[in-house]
Amino acid sequence: MTTRFKKNRKKRGHVSAGHGRIGKHRKHPGGRGNAGGMHHHRILFDKYHPGYFGKVGMRYFHKLRNKFYCPAVNVDRLWSLIPEEVKAKAKGDGSAAPLLDVTQFGFFKVLGKGALPPSQPIVVKAKLVSKIAEKKIKEAGKTELYSACLQQQPHSNRKRGEKLDPCLVNSSEHRKERYQKIQVVAEASQNGGR
Repeated sequence: MTTRFKKNRKKRGHVSAGHGRIGKHRKHPGGRGNAGGMHHHRILFDKYHPGYFGKVGMRYFHKLRNKFYCPAVNVDRLWSLIPEEVKAKAKGDGSAAPLLDVTQFGFFKVLGKGALPPSQPIVVKAKLVSKIAEKKIKEAGKTELYSACLQQQPHSNRKRGEKLDPCLVNSSEHRKERYQKIQVVAEASQNGGR
C-alpha cells in the first residue's frame, strides 16, 4: 500500500503515536496470553472460540486406544488399491477376480461410499464391512466377501466352555437355531407350570 493511504499517517506530529508518554507501548494491558477469557475478553472468546471453556461427556479412565483404532476405506477406493498388473490380468480374464486384503493397506473397515467398476468381480478381505459396502461389492461382479465377524453369542445363551465359530453368529441358520431353542424352552416352562 502506498504510504499516503496508511492510517499511521494521521499520527504524524503526535510524539507518542497514540501509546502515551509513560507506558510507551510496554507491558501487557489486557493480561498475558489468554488471560481474561471468562472476564474482560469474554466477547472475543464467545464470538471466535465457542466451546473453549467447559466439559462435555464422561471421562473414560485407562482408555486403550488400540481397541478403538479402526481406519476405514470407501468402496470407491478399493479398485485403486489393486496393483496395475493385477488389474490388467483381471480385465483380460473375465472369470478371474483379484483378492484385495485391505488390512495390508492399513484399513480395517470398508464403508459404502461410491461405486466399484461395473461387471468387474473383486474379492475383498476385511475385518469389518458395512451393509451398503457388502451389497455394492457383491453386486459389482457377483463376488464373495470375507469379513471377520467380531460379534459373539450373548453370554446368557452360551454354555460354559462352549466355543462358537464367530462367523456363524450372524448367519440366518444360527439365528433360526437359537429361535427354535428359545421356543422349546418356552413350551417346556408352560407345561411345567401346569
